[in-house]
Amino acid sequence: MAYELSGKIKLIQEPKTFDSGFTKREMVVVVEDGKYPQEINLEFVQDKVALLDDLKPGQDVKVSFDIRGREYKGRYFNNLQGWRVEVLNGDGVSGSSGDARDPEPSDFGDDDIPF
Repeated sequence: MAYELSGKIKLIQEPKTFDSGFTKREMVVVVEDGKYPQEINLEFVQDKVALLDDLKPGQDVKVSFDIRGREYKGRYFNNLQGWRVEVLNGDGVSGSSGDARDPEPSDFGDDDIPF
């Protein structure tokens, strides 16, 4: 399932690499939603981490992402996993990063939490 959202970058975290070799990086995008703006956290994993390298807080972007969900020890978790970022320029798109989704990672064991 592919989804998109547009908003302004609030925060870009530093990349995190876990002992298993799994790497992720998170970005928060503020989406105007009526009276109350929403701060949406999106994660980028493995080779998609590099998509955030040239971005800065304050930029307007359109992000393509998938919703991922999984169960871990009786609890359920959802993640928004980004795979494309387009920098918007007032009237339209001025540049983009990424253009293909990676298959869902399947190398996580029961004790490995990728978040």
